[in-house]
Amino acid sequence: MVALRKRGAAPTDVRRVRRDHLLFLAFIAPNFLLLGVFSYWPLLYQAYLSLTRWDMISPTKTFVGLNNYRFMFSEPGFHRVLLNTGYFTGAVLVGSLLLGLALAMLLDQRLHGRNIVRGIVFAPFVLSGAAVALVWAYIFDPVYGLMRVVLGWFGVGSPDWLVSTTWAMPAVIIVYLWKNAGYSAIIYLAGLQNIPTELYDAAKVDGATGWQRFRHITLPQLSPTTFFIAVTTIIFSIQAFDIIAVMTEGGPVNATTTLIWYLYQQGFRAFRAGLAAAAGMVLFILMLVITLIQVFIVQRRVHYS
Repeated sequence: MVALRKRGAAPTDVRRVRRDHLLFLAFIAPNFLLLGVFSYWPLLYQAYLSLTRWDMISPTKTFVGLNNYRFMFSEPGFHRVLLNTGYFTGAVLVGSLLLGLALAMLLDQRLHGRNIVRGIVFAPFVLSGAAVALVWAYIFDPVYGLMRVVLGWFGVGSPDWLVSTTWAMPAVIIVYLWKNAGYSAIIYLAGLQNIPTELYDAAKVDGATGWQRFRHITLPQLSPTTFFIAVTTIIFSIQAFDIIAVMTEGGPVNATTTLIWYLYQQGFRAFRAGLAAAAGMVLFILMLVITLIQVFIVQRRVHYS
């Protein structure tokens, strides 16, 4: 608009540009308002709470600076929480990518009734996590559960999954993968169907084997899809709560306590809002760092052509 004035634009042109600017602001203002109220303000308030001591009942909050962070990182159990979070997220990420790709390649074949199978594979993703966890808790029962029967076919005894510090986390990971593998499979299936068939035909003419076609065509062409699944899976798994809450409640002996469950324990069981907010800030910083790493990777590894 200033440029228009310098060039001696007509008043009508200046008014039209001003009207366009106002119209643009009118369209984006509601979005910025909602983001500010429901995203940025809670984040800023959480950062403030992390510097206080508050029991969520008292009308006053005591400012303690970085004491919550010092206490949290000096607590021996918190290091176990971070390791559990990394273990759970890493296992779910690798499992989701491998299992999702395998299912997608299977569902991409010309098989009878494949549309029905696709629906069955995707169905667990839309089910309630609490309901899924409740059913699997019975499946893992070492006395009456179905898992005991399946392992018995191979002559293996069923461990006491949910009360064992060794097997509790693998049990939670199995359930989470079972529930979310359909999501990865459907996204991968869409990516597979967008790969031009001419690439495979040309590779066959050149004598490429099935493994060579998969390595040099399928995987590079699926890199954007893999990146998307990796981002969403990490976000979902870091915030996984319902399955852990129903199956183990973070136990036994904090064996399945992840960062999001630790936050819940401190905030809504111990009523230490400041410590819970500090854990929330650690979770935010962790997700921010992971996102930046993923953005760096996508610039180097992901191919969109």
